[in-house]
Amino acid sequence: MTPQPSPHPALLPYGHKVVSAAAAARLICAGQHVFVGTACATPKTLVAALEDLPNPPADVELVHFITTDAVPYRENRSVTKYHHRTFFVGSDIRAAVKQGLAEYVPISIVQVPRLIELGRIPIDVALIQVSPPDEFGYVSLGVSVDVIPAALERAGLVIAEVNPHMPRSMGYSTVHISQIDKLVPIDTPVTEYIHPAVKVEAVERIARYIASLIEDGSTLQIGLGRIPNEALKYLQDRRDLGVHSDVVTDAIIPLLEKGILTGRKKTDHRGKIVTSLAIGTRRLYDIINGNPLFSFQPIQVVCRPNLIASQYRMVSVSQAFAIDLTGQVCADQFEGEYYGGVAAQGEFLRGAARSPGGKPIICLTATTDDGETSRIRPALGTDEGVVVSRADVHYVITEYGIAYLFGKSIRERAIALIEVAHPRFRPWLLEEAKKLRYAPADQRLENLRAYPVEDERTITLKNDRSARLRPATATDAAAVRELFHHLSKDDVYTRFFQRVQGLSNRDVQRLCNVNYETEVAFVATTGPREHEEIVGHACYFLNPSINLAEAAFMINPSWQGVGLGAAMQRRLMEHASTRGIRGFVAEILPNNKKMVNLAKICCDNVTTERDEDTLHVTMLF
Repeated sequence: MTPQPSPHPALLPYGHKVVSAAAAARLICAGQHVFVGTACATPKTLVAALEDLPNPPADVELVHFITTDAVPYRENRSVTKYHHRTFFVGSDIRAAVKQGLAEYVPISIVQVPRLIELGRIPIDVALIQVSPPDEFGYVSLGVSVDVIPAALERAGLVIAEVNPHMPRSMGYSTVHISQIDKLVPIDTPVTEYIHPAVKVEAVERIARYIASLIEDGSTLQIGLGRIPNEALKYLQDRRDLGVHSDVVTDAIIPLLEKGILTGRKKTDHRGKIVTSLAIGTRRLYDIINGNPLFSFQPIQVVCRPNLIASQYRMVSVSQAFAIDLTGQVCADQFEGEYYGGVAAQGEFLRGAARSPGGKPIICLTATTDDGETSRIRPALGTDEGVVVSRADVHYVITEYGIAYLFGKSIRERAIALIEVAHPRFRPWLLEEAKKLRYAPADQRLENLRAYPVEDERTITLKNDRSARLRPATATDAAAVRELFHHLSKDDVYTRFFQRVQGLSNRDVQRLCNVNYETEVAFVATTGPREHEEIVGHACYFLNPSINLAEAAFMINPSWQGVGLGAAMQRRLMEHASTRGIRGFVAEILPNNKKMVNLAKICCDNVTTERDEDTLHVTMLF
């Protein structure tokens, strides 16, 4: 029998409430519903004592969110004596779910406190872990507040492990000892969790894409997945970031130490890190302890839709297991097994969507870890439930790029997602999209590489106008067509050598759906990524036999004369020269003096030859 720790000195005035874990477990009666505290504050000593009872009470149900070692596990099987009802299937509960010893409830954790309050989720007993009481008799819930206040309000019997290692968190995390019926002294380190070191190139690339979307002054919600946490490593050059998140992890520590997490731009709780639970190491817990920078709140408070939406540039990052070509997201099933949960994804994604400058982001690797299965599917499987509806999906990021889906048609969504799928699966996905009539029969697939975010440039032009130069993608078709229709009749004629009235699907694909081997295209854009306007297009087509490329341009008339054409010309030349291309050739109408001057401005070695109808311009790098 494990010896009972001596009571903490702060417990001496409450000796009548102090009992052993075994004695506390015996107070639980048949048929009761027992709430178990969350995550790194799981009261493991009390749960173990309950499992060790020689005559366990019948029909007891344990109710919990994220837990640590709440279910005994031996020889690849759960050996719990009780039934479990869980809102999150973590690693300690997966086997119990498979064996039928636990039931998974797919519900937003934000709704759980209300259901507890209404009695629709019955709670008779609450098992929690807290800090020792202060001089006024208040304990702290420490690293886990989440749904615990609601459980304490409803429970007829509250039993708390009292752990001197539990940090005292600030905010709505204090409970008076009068609300606790029995105190069980323990003296064990608070459970720690470390995200495994990431060595997978795909995860690092996704993390960089995520970071590229996060601007100075953003407020962050970062979920538990390894990918969202990895993204924080790439924010070292940002300023005045804030945190308003259901959970915080060790990933925030480097940003705190560098003075990046100031929260100065936050609309609510300015300067504070607002969260509901912490899952990390002792290093994080020591930072939290007594630190007024942190404000721990109940989950339903942290996740109020209007509060999230009011935050400046709210960024929500969630990890998914699979997504179909229409944008439906599965985040709580993996290869047919329940894993993870709904958590608060919906609230944060919708809140970020309504936030000024906000960005709701879903991330996932393009394939399963063995590379054999695409996580982007023509349709989700019968064993893959929809956690995030396609109507709520904005950004989707894989290691192959960024797809933006919100407000897009089924065709546009399918093409965008195929472009960020693994190249091995893109031809199959395109054929399936055509069968499902998501994509037109003449839709081509040219680009089989990852989107090169490193090729993006931000340029400043005359009159302090700025634009982003980036590689074109197949999803730019509609915007390139819009650019075409902004051109004057003369610009159209000098670009296409004929009076073209419009661009067919085949025509516009040739301008943006390119292979980046013999065909390269860049666009100049303005506005936020989710609502870009293409104001310039530049492309070149390589003739391998002479190692020269034919270049062509379209510039919106309102952006002519500010240096955009020259900037795009230089960008094409930079790109081509790094690939060893000798130079450009262009067929120009003799009266097109703008293009001739553009060539001479950007290149020192320019020659021209004229025949009856055309000026042949050669630029050697």
